Amino acid sequence: MDLNQPTQQNVEYMIETIKTKLRMATGSAMQASSFTVDKYEDLKDIYDMVNSKERFSISEVEALVSELGKLRG
Repeated sequence: MDLNQPTQQNVEYMIETIKTKLRMATGSAMQASSFTVDKYEDLKDIYDMVNSKERFSISEVEALVSELGKLRG
């Protein structure tokens, strides 16, 4: 998958990957369809950071979820 292209399909893929990686209990509340390609670069930055780490502290997860909330359309 070429994540360098800002498509809705890539947005959905990144959101699903982030939710899985963070093991979000409330993942169902964060629908990939709530995100648009308008915020693609910011979303890609979060995706890259999440993929670069194996584990996250509770405060890191909370901060990431907060940032994702700001990016929702």
